Amino acid sequence: VQLQASGGGLVQPGGSLRLSCAGSGFTFRHYAIGWFRQAPGKEREGVSCIASDGSTYYADSVKGRFTISRNNAVNTVYLQMNSLEPEDTAIYYCATGAYRLTEMRLNEFDDWGQGTQVTVSS
Repeated sequence: VQLQASGGGLVQPGGSLRLSCAGSGFTFRHYAIGWFRQAPGKEREGVSCIASDGSTYYADSVKGRFTISRNNAVNTVYLQMNSLEPEDTAIYYCATGAYRLTEMRLNEFDDWGQGTQVTVSS
């Protein structure tokens, strides 16, 4: 199993970025994919997750601003991030794991990508 996260960068507050998570080495369409983030000095936290059937979960801090989607034809999950805030600054990781309707549990995600840096600053 391999996951490759990309699309991070430096953006001003209020700006947008789209992250991509490309998977290989497994039957991508059968797996839930989650996005996590970790800011300096903070614990890794779940941001959003999409199930194999397309069901989605969002952390309260990103609801209404972030949108997760998947394209199984190209084995990729996307995280569209709008109205970015300085508090969104972190390394963002994608991982395969268990979809839950109301939460993301870190210990239920197994295979991780390498992370992509998102910096929101003026």
